[in-house]
Amino acid sequence: MLVRELIQSGTDLLRNAGVDSPDIDSELLLGDCLDKSRTELYLAADVSVPDDVAQQFRALLVRRQKREPLAYILGAQEFWSLDFLVTPDVLIPRPETELLLEKSIAMYRNKPMGKGLIVDLCCGSGAIAVVLAKELSRPVLAVDISMDAIHIARKNCERHGVSHLVSFLQADLLSAITPCPVFSFVVSNPPYVSREEMEKGMQPEVDQYEPHLALDGGRKGLEIIQIIHRQLLSRFLPDGRLFMEIGTEQRGAVLDIFASKTKKDVCFTDLSVQEDYAGHDRIFYAKMQAFKSNH
Repeated sequence: MLVRELIQSGTDLLRNAGVDSPDIDSELLLGDCLDKSRTELYLAADVSVPDDVAQQFRALLVRRQKREPLAYILGAQEFWSLDFLVTPDVLIPRPETELLLEKSIAMYRNKPMGKGLIVDLCCGSGAIAVVLAKELSRPVLAVDISMDAIHIARKNCERHGVSHLVSFLQADLLSAITPCPVFSFVVSNPPYVSREEMEKGMQPEVDQYEPHLALDGGRKGLEIIQIIHRQLLSRFLPDGRLFMEIGTEQRGAVLDIFASKTKKDVCFTDLSVQEDYAGHDRIFYAKMQAFKSNH
């Protein structure tokens, strides 16, 4: 068959399966088989495709037809104009997280932090850690509970030449770190999907293939965020900054969590939530404010 005929047959198959942008997915899958870009496919529209390559393409189409994410089939996802290795052990990096990084990097450059640690908390594929290391040229500590995720993140650091800047810690959030002020900058995309939302059903690509460990934020999606708040109170240096991705319905709840006072002489201030490109609440920001004790 010709290139254009294969693309059309793949598009029809994926459209019938309810896949979003079936034409683009069909082109990317055939391009992967032929090692060609989408532009090169257009130029080769009337070129005949060898039978073995056509068979390989059809096998990939079957996987996508079953709603396996395109990134897992291709083994990579573009993020921050870089190609990141992804497997079902890690969430696929999304545009919202690029915005999280844009905001946090801009803040860091405009208001340089102290000498404390920079942390990618819940690092997953390592996308945040890699970008922070490349853009800030500073050491980054990447933390995740999943050793399988850390294995992928290490490979992505090697791929993008920042292995010398990124250190890894397998831990349940910050539980393995002594509760004393050591952090100056934390960027996190934690699990924040509510158990209720997960039980109602998400997109098949997410529900059936992406790691629920990286999604499940508890009954209302706030359990991990609450723990992060508690742990950071004793680990942030004065003026430490937190940027965190949150769910679209969580603005009020997250602001309440971080506005709560403790018996200690520390709290968070400058709390804000910014919208993503779709106009949904998404990027939470907080600064550590330390108060001098009266005693």
